[in-house]
Amino acid sequence: MNEQRLLRHYQQIADAPGAVARLRRFILDLAVRGKLVAQDEKDEPALELLKRIAIEKARLDRKRSPERELNTPFEDAERSQLPRNWALARLADLVTVLNGRAYKQHELLNAGTPVLRVGNLFTSDKWYYSDLSLDEDKYCNKGDLIFAWSASFGPFIWDGEKVIYHYHIWKLPLHSDADLDKGYLYNFLIHKTREIKEAGHGISMVHMTKEKMQKLLVPVPPLAEQRRIVTKIDELMALCDQLEESRVSRETVRDRLTVATLARLNAPDPDSFREDVVFALESLPALTARGDQITRMRKTILNLAVRGKLTPQDAGDEPAAGLLERIAKEKSKLLKQRGIKVDRVLPDVDESERYFSTPSGWCWARAQDLSLKISDGVHKKPNYVGSGVPFVTVKNLTEGPGISFRETKFITERDHAEFIKRTHPEKGDLLITKDGTIGVARIVETDRIFSIFVSVALMKMVLPAIAPFLALCINSDVVRDTIVPKGAALKHLHLVDLRKLALPLPPLAEQQRIVAKVDVLMALCDRLEAGLVAGDDLRRRILDALLAEGVTPSDSRELEAAE
Repeated sequence: MNEQRLLRHYQQIADAPGAVARLRRFILDLAVRGKLVAQDEKDEPALELLKRIAIEKARLDRKRSPERELNTPFEDAERSQLPRNWALARLADLVTVLNGRAYKQHELLNAGTPVLRVGNLFTSDKWYYSDLSLDEDKYCNKGDLIFAWSASFGPFIWDGEKVIYHYHIWKLPLHSDADLDKGYLYNFLIHKTREIKEAGHGISMVHMTKEKMQKLLVPVPPLAEQRRIVTKIDELMALCDQLEESRVSRETVRDRLTVATLARLNAPDPDSFREDVVFALESLPALTARGDQITRMRKTILNLAVRGKLTPQDAGDEPAAGLLERIAKEKSKLLKQRGIKVDRVLPDVDESERYFSTPSGWCWARAQDLSLKISDGVHKKPNYVGSGVPFVTVKNLTEGPGISFRETKFITERDHAEFIKRTHPEKGDLLITKDGTIGVARIVETDRIFSIFVSVALMKMVLPAIAPFLALCINSDVVRDTIVPKGAALKHLHLVDLRKLALPLPPLAEQQRIVAKVDVLMALCDRLEAGLVAGDDLRRRILDALLAEGVTPSDSRELEAAE
């Protein structure tokens, strides 16, 4: 592997998905295939090592119970993949796989010798102890090679005090320390563990059987090469550590800048707010290097929009109070024309319900005041048919930015005619999710006929022109949090609460300016998101080329093509 070439291209690949993890895997893959360091014809062939290890194994077996022979022959194809002077061995030919001790609950104490469990190797700081006196094979000392084989599994070189290792851990003493480098075997087992986990076969994340462990095929290099490989792995893993630290540091700085910038916008300083907005918008590409950052920016844009912070006010606009009066008159006329029952009058929005201050010319109104009718869909599951009238549920409103008909179920025209007597969605109306994912608003922008389920509420608009701004309001966190408070376990939005929902209302002309500005900024977020995807793809291709170059360093055409 050409480290200098890797470093030269690091800035291009650093943010590729899983870049450092892939590098680590690749280093180990090269190592166990003999492609990480050069072979030396002067090295003693590995077959000579295996002969001496076999003699030592036979001697040890006379001292303890011999392990069952595992005589499965090697395939010629398996041998042919090894470099010259390498050999192939079963793990059982190299180490003894020793079982840990199973404990009953009353044997685990608060004092004595620590009992090393799998959890202590991965996540748990809770220790148990034992005062039992055991054979030396049941203890693990600093420097011992061990392997956890339960749900969380993998190799470790123990670096702590003397412990008793639990039943779900094997100790793997080498038959001959003089002929096998423990560090090489440890790195091979890391590589093999990742390979098994990624493949998901044989173990299925449950446990590794002792027989499977003993049968693992280990490529064995000459001893001198083993040591060169371990040295090179340590050197490259240290480089990976540096690359990871650099990436984390860069991400931390970017996150802090993003959080600080968005915080200034969401809790604005009147004296510097305009400058803060300009800075945020001009810095969007630098602030949004990940999908989650773009999501936060989208939320901030909506929150600014519904508070009147995204566009300037115009004193020449008709005040919202006048707009509200026109809506009330039009609503009264339409109720009479359509024979719709008049809603119970709700009190005006008081100061305690106004969750932020609004600009001059704005007013507050309840959702009921702005709609002809608020209702929900049919309360029973209909009989679905293969084709017919689309039947819209929460899924169709949360799949994308609009109403998705991609995977819609269908009902008969007869059922549809019955359902729309209660709730009839039409172009210009507003749909709002009221079950599961609550408070997602979508404007009906199609003339296509459809019915809705009880999980979806409909605001039949008196004045369809205000629907786009109301959708922004309901989709913003600043309004949605009043419907579903943060941390609440609410899974259902009642129509009575939706009717009482307090909403800010700007002048109509300002609403249109706000919606237009949001559309522009959301389009910019879309482009940034698409750029992230394209950038990730480019970085992935460059990384792939660099890794390919690690195998065939003489051919740089793939890298040049990626660049």
